Amino acid sequence: MSLVIKDLKVSVDGEMILNGINLEVKKGEVHALMGPNGSGKSTLANTLMGNPKYKVEGGQILLDGKDITNLEVDKRARLGLFMSFQYPCEISGITIANFLRAAYNSCHEEMSVIDFRKFLEEKMALLKMDKKFADRYVNEGFSGGEKKRAEILQMAVLSPKMAILDETDSGLDIDALKIVAAGINSLLGPDMGVVLITHYQRLLNYIKPDHVHILVNGKIVKSGDASLAEELEAQGYDMVKIPIIGG
Repeated sequence: MSLVIKDLKVSVDGEMILNGINLEVKKGEVHALMGPNGSGKSTLANTLMGNPKYKVEGGQILLDGKDITNLEVDKRARLGLFMSFQYPCEISGITIANFLRAAYNSCHEEMSVIDFRKFLEEKMALLKMDKKFADRYVNEGFSGGEKKRAEILQMAVLSPKMAILDETDSGLDIDALKIVAAGINSLLGPDMGVVLITHYQRLLNYIKPDHVHILVNGKIVKSGDASLAEELEAQGYDMVKIPIIGG
Protein backbone atom coordinates (compact mmCIF):
# COMPACT_ATOMS: atom_id res chain seq x y z
CA MET A 1 0.00 0.00 0.00
CA SER A 2 1.26 3.44 -0.89
CA LEU A 3 -0.09 6.93 -1.36
CA VAL A 4 1.40 8.62 -4.42
CA ILE A 5 0.84 12.29 -5.23
CA LYS A 6 1.92 13.37 -8.71
CA ASP A 7 2.31 17.04 -9.63
CA LEU A 8 -0.86 17.95 -7.72
CA LYS A 9 -2.25 21.42 -8.38
CA VAL A 10 -5.25 22.65 -6.38
CA SER A 11 -7.27 25.86 -6.21
CA VAL A 12 -9.72 27.18 -3.63
CA ASP A 13 -12.32 29.75 -4.71
CA GLY A 14 -10.33 30.41 -7.87
CA GLU A 15 -6.99 30.93 -6.11
CA MET A 16 -4.16 28.48 -6.72
CA ILE A 17 -2.93 27.05 -3.42
CA LEU A 18 -0.96 23.92 -4.38
CA ASN A 19 1.49 24.41 -7.23
CA GLY A 20 2.72 20.91 -8.01
CA ILE A 21 3.04 18.55 -5.05
CA ASN A 22 5.00 15.33 -5.52
CA LEU A 23 5.11 12.85 -2.65
CA GLU A 24 5.09 9.11 -2.01
CA VAL A 25 4.16 7.62 1.35
CA LYS A 26 4.67 3.87 1.67
CA LYS A 27 3.00 1.50 4.09
CA GLY A 28 4.69 1.61 7.49
CA GLU A 29 6.25 5.05 6.94
CA VAL A 30 5.60 8.27 8.88
CA HIS A 31 5.99 11.45 6.83
CA ALA A 32 5.89 14.80 8.62
CA LEU A 33 4.70 17.72 6.52
CA MET A 34 5.68 21.11 7.93
CA GLY A 35 5.26 24.68 6.74
CA PRO A 36 4.20 28.19 7.75
CA ASN A 37 0.59 29.38 7.84
CA GLY A 38 -0.92 29.57 4.38
CA SER A 39 1.59 27.22 2.79
CA GLY A 40 -1.06 24.69 1.74
CA LYS A 41 -0.77 21.94 4.36
CA SER A 42 -4.46 21.71 5.24
CA THR A 43 -5.38 22.21 1.58
CA LEU A 44 -3.36 19.11 0.75
CA ALA A 45 -5.00 17.11 3.55
CA ASN A 46 -8.52 18.08 2.47
CA THR A 47 -7.75 17.42 -1.17
CA LEU A 48 -6.42 13.96 -0.41
CA MET A 49 -9.65 13.16 1.46
CA GLY A 50 -11.84 14.53 -1.35
CA ASN A 51 -13.33 17.71 0.16
CA PRO A 52 -15.32 19.19 -2.79
CA LYS A 53 -14.33 22.76 -1.78
CA TYR A 54 -10.84 22.03 -3.10
CA LYS A 55 -10.60 21.85 -6.90
CA VAL A 56 -7.92 19.71 -8.49
CA GLU A 57 -6.49 21.66 -11.42
CA GLY A 58 -3.91 19.06 -12.39
CA GLY A 59 -2.02 15.99 -11.28
CA GLN A 60 -3.04 12.69 -9.71
CA ILE A 61 -3.62 11.03 -6.36
CA LEU A 62 -3.01 7.27 -6.34
CA LEU A 63 -3.84 4.94 -3.45
CA ASP A 64 -2.27 1.51 -3.86
CA GLY A 65 -2.07 2.15 -7.60
CA LYS A 66 -5.73 3.19 -7.92
CA ASP A 67 -6.45 6.70 -9.18
CA ILE A 68 -8.64 8.35 -6.52
CA THR A 69 -8.23 11.94 -7.77
CA ASN A 70 -11.96 12.32 -8.48
CA LEU A 71 -13.33 9.70 -6.10
CA GLU A 72 -16.02 10.54 -3.53
CA VAL A 73 -15.04 10.86 0.14
CA ASP A 74 -16.86 7.74 1.34
CA LYS A 75 -15.24 5.60 -1.35
CA ARG A 76 -11.79 6.85 -0.34
CA ALA A 77 -12.57 5.91 3.25
CA ARG A 78 -13.62 2.41 2.20
CA LEU A 79 -10.32 2.02 0.37
CA GLY A 80 -8.49 2.68 3.66
CA LEU A 81 -7.87 6.44 3.69
CA PHE A 82 -8.46 8.31 6.98
CA MET A 83 -8.21 11.94 8.01
CA SER A 84 -8.05 13.38 11.52
CA PHE A 85 -9.41 16.93 11.53
CA GLN A 86 -7.66 20.00 12.88
CA TYR A 87 -10.99 21.31 14.21
CA PRO A 88 -13.32 18.34 14.88
CA CYS A 89 -17.02 19.28 14.95
CA GLU A 90 -19.59 18.45 17.63
CA ILE A 91 -22.47 16.04 16.94
CA SER A 92 -25.10 16.45 19.63
CA GLY A 93 -27.27 13.43 20.50
CA ILE A 94 -24.94 10.84 18.91
CA THR A 95 -22.71 8.88 21.25
CA ILE A 96 -19.15 8.11 20.30
CA ALA A 97 -19.94 4.38 20.48
CA ASN A 98 -22.85 4.65 18.02
CA PHE A 99 -20.94 7.00 15.74
CA LEU A 100 -17.91 4.72 15.57
CA ARG A 101 -19.99 1.58 15.05
CA ALA A 102 -21.77 3.20 12.09
CA ALA A 103 -18.40 4.31 10.67
CA TYR A 104 -16.86 0.87 11.20
CA ASN A 105 -19.78 -0.99 9.62
CA SER A 106 -19.66 1.26 6.54
CA CYS A 107 -16.00 0.37 5.92
CA HIS A 108 -15.73 -3.20 7.23
CA GLU A 109 -17.81 -6.32 7.71
CA GLU A 110 -20.75 -5.44 9.95
CA MET A 111 -20.33 -6.10 13.67
CA SER A 112 -23.11 -6.59 16.22
CA VAL A 113 -23.66 -4.06 19.01
CA ILE A 114 -22.28 -6.43 21.66
CA ASP A 115 -19.24 -7.47 19.63
CA PHE A 116 -18.49 -3.89 18.65
CA ARG A 117 -18.68 -2.67 22.24
CA LYS A 118 -16.10 -5.27 23.24
CA PHE A 119 -13.93 -4.31 20.26
CA LEU A 120 -14.27 -0.59 21.10
CA GLU A 121 -13.32 -1.13 24.73
CA GLU A 122 -10.20 -3.02 23.63
CA LYS A 123 -9.16 -0.03 21.51
CA MET A 124 -9.93 2.36 24.36
CA ALA A 125 -7.80 0.28 26.72
CA LEU A 126 -4.95 0.44 24.20
CA LEU A 127 -5.25 4.23 24.21
CA LYS A 128 -5.68 4.33 28.02
CA MET A 129 -9.15 5.89 27.76
CA ASP A 130 -11.97 5.59 30.31
CA LYS A 131 -14.83 3.35 29.11
CA LYS A 132 -17.34 6.11 29.99
CA PHE A 133 -15.88 8.20 27.17
CA ALA A 134 -17.74 6.03 24.64
CA ASP A 135 -21.13 7.12 26.01
CA ARG A 136 -20.53 10.86 25.60
CA TYR A 137 -21.92 12.75 22.62
CA VAL A 138 -19.36 13.25 19.84
CA ASN A 139 -17.07 16.14 20.86
CA GLU A 140 -19.85 17.87 22.85
CA GLY A 141 -18.25 19.76 25.74
CA PHE A 142 -14.87 18.18 24.98
CA SER A 143 -11.60 19.89 25.76
CA GLY A 144 -9.10 20.32 22.93
CA GLY A 145 -7.19 17.28 24.14
CA GLU A 146 -10.35 15.14 24.37
CA LYS A 147 -11.35 16.06 20.82
CA LYS A 148 -7.97 15.01 19.49
CA ARG A 149 -8.04 11.76 21.50
CA ALA A 150 -11.47 11.04 20.04
CA GLU A 151 -9.97 11.45 16.56
CA ILE A 152 -7.20 8.98 17.39
CA LEU A 153 -9.81 6.56 18.76
CA GLN A 154 -11.55 6.76 15.39
CA MET A 155 -8.28 5.88 13.71
CA ALA A 156 -7.81 2.94 16.07
CA VAL A 157 -11.30 1.61 15.33
CA LEU A 158 -11.19 2.07 11.56
CA SER A 159 -7.64 0.69 11.16
CA PRO A 160 -6.89 2.67 7.98
CA LYS A 161 -4.16 1.79 5.52
CA MET A 162 -3.18 5.45 5.18
CA ALA A 163 -3.83 8.13 7.83
CA ILE A 164 -3.64 11.90 7.37
CA LEU A 165 -3.34 13.73 10.69
CA ASP A 166 -3.97 17.45 10.16
CA GLU A 167 -2.29 19.44 12.96
CA THR A 168 -3.21 16.98 15.67
CA ASP A 169 -1.10 19.04 18.08
CA SER A 170 -3.08 22.25 17.45
CA GLY A 171 -4.38 23.79 20.68
CA LEU A 172 -2.89 21.17 22.98
CA ASP A 173 -0.91 21.88 26.13
CA ILE A 174 2.17 19.77 26.78
CA ASP A 175 0.36 17.16 28.91
CA ALA A 176 -2.40 16.66 26.33
CA LEU A 177 0.20 16.56 23.57
CA LYS A 178 2.06 13.72 25.31
CA ILE A 179 -1.16 11.74 25.76
CA VAL A 180 -2.24 12.17 22.13
CA ALA A 181 1.26 11.38 20.84
CA ALA A 182 1.36 8.21 22.96
CA GLY A 183 -1.98 7.18 21.44
CA ILE A 184 -0.69 7.70 17.91
CA ASN A 185 2.52 5.80 18.66
CA SER A 186 0.50 2.84 19.95
CA LEU A 187 -1.18 2.56 16.54
CA LEU A 188 1.89 2.91 14.32
CA GLY A 189 3.12 -0.20 12.59
CA PRO A 190 4.06 -1.84 9.29
CA ASP A 191 0.49 -1.90 7.95
CA MET A 192 -0.29 1.82 8.04
CA GLY A 193 1.29 4.86 6.42
CA VAL A 194 0.95 8.27 8.08
CA VAL A 195 1.10 11.86 6.84
CA LEU A 196 1.59 13.97 9.95
CA ILE A 197 0.91 17.67 9.34
CA THR A 198 2.29 20.08 11.92
CA HIS A 199 3.64 23.61 12.37
CA TYR A 200 6.08 22.74 15.10
CA GLN A 201 8.88 20.34 15.86
CA ARG A 202 7.53 19.69 19.38
CA LEU A 203 5.14 16.94 18.22
CA LEU A 204 8.07 15.24 16.51
CA ASN A 205 9.82 15.00 19.88
CA TYR A 206 7.28 12.28 20.67
CA ILE A 207 6.49 10.82 17.23
CA LYS A 208 9.61 10.10 15.20
CA PRO A 209 9.07 10.57 11.45
CA ASP A 210 10.91 8.61 8.78
CA HIS A 211 10.77 11.59 6.45
CA VAL A 212 10.21 15.34 6.89
CA HIS A 213 9.00 17.65 4.11
CA ILE A 214 8.75 21.43 4.20
CA LEU A 215 5.92 23.03 2.24
CA VAL A 216 6.19 26.70 1.17
CA ASN A 217 3.93 28.52 -1.29
CA GLY A 218 2.19 25.33 -2.31
CA LYS A 219 5.33 23.32 -3.10
CA ILE A 220 7.58 20.94 -1.19
CA VAL A 221 10.84 22.88 -1.15
CA LYS A 222 12.96 20.60 1.04
CA SER A 223 12.87 17.01 2.27
CA GLY A 224 15.01 15.06 4.68
CA ASP A 225 15.03 12.81 7.73
CA ALA A 226 13.96 13.70 11.29
CA SER A 227 16.97 16.00 11.69
CA LEU A 228 15.41 18.43 9.19
CA ALA A 229 12.68 19.26 11.72
CA GLU A 230 15.33 20.05 14.32
CA GLU A 231 17.15 22.28 11.83
CA LEU A 232 13.89 24.06 11.10
CA GLU A 233 13.22 24.55 14.81
CA ALA A 234 16.63 26.16 15.23
CA GLN A 235 16.58 28.39 12.14
CA GLY A 236 12.89 29.02 11.46
CA TYR A 237 11.08 29.03 8.13
CA ASP A 238 13.33 31.76 6.72
CA MET A 239 15.78 28.98 5.88
CA VAL A 240 13.38 27.75 3.16
CA LYS A 241 11.50 30.86 2.09
CA ILE A 242 12.82 30.88 -1.44
CA PRO A 243 11.09 32.28 -4.52
CA ILE A 244 8.79 29.78 -6.24
CA ILE A 245 8.77 30.21 -10.02
CA GLY A 246 5.22 30.17 -11.29
CA GLY A 247 3.82 29.94 -7.74
